[in-house]
Amino acid sequence: MVEALRAFGQDLSRTYATVDGGRLRKTIGCIRTPGIHAMAVFRFGHRLLGLPLLLRIVIDPVYLVANALVKMAWGIEIPRAAMIGPGLYIGHFGGIIVSSAAVIGENCNISHGVTIGAAGTRQRGGVPRIGNNVYIGPGAKVFGRITIGNNVKIGANCVVHKDVPENAVVALNPGFEIISFKGNLPVSEDVHAESASVHELDVR
Repeated sequence: MVEALRAFGQDLSRTYATVDGGRLRKTIGCIRTPGIHAMAVFRFGHRLLGLPLLLRIVIDPVYLVANALVKMAWGIEIPRAAMIGPGLYIGHFGGIIVSSAAVIGENCNISHGVTIGAAGTRQRGGVPRIGNNVYIGPGAKVFGRITIGNNVKIGANCVVHKDVPENAVVALNPGFEIISFKGNLPVSEDVHAESASVHELDVR
């Protein structure tokens, strides 16, 4: 329990440092912050995993209700099975999804619209391992069995699916490119769409 309280204390202190004003205003600001609510529930739930089964049966409903409220009210989904170091800062809420198997280091920042998830199948499948002091910008997606080094900054809306070395800054490449013409059709219609594209190219 002491370790969980210490980790939450570091979560709290990072948010406290971002709030303007005196001590009272900072304290109230922290209490009102959705990220603090989410981390309080996460730290509590994660600690319960180490308790004897009978004790968990009694206390788990409290966690389950609190976790459901955080998801519904703030759109933050952080399963208690995830491994998250102390000092996580969530600046804004909404659309935050973290895989239950994710590993996140100390003093990291997660912005709104971020997904840290699984990708791949069987031996090639997995979830990210994120180092210390990593910033993940709004709308960024980090997935797969990859490693994000320490002190990495991931810009807004980036899709990261490969390893990123320490101290790197990752930015979205402006613009876009068409990589296929399979579109969003159901699987049964996919073959017809591909044939039509090939036929159209032949005509040209």
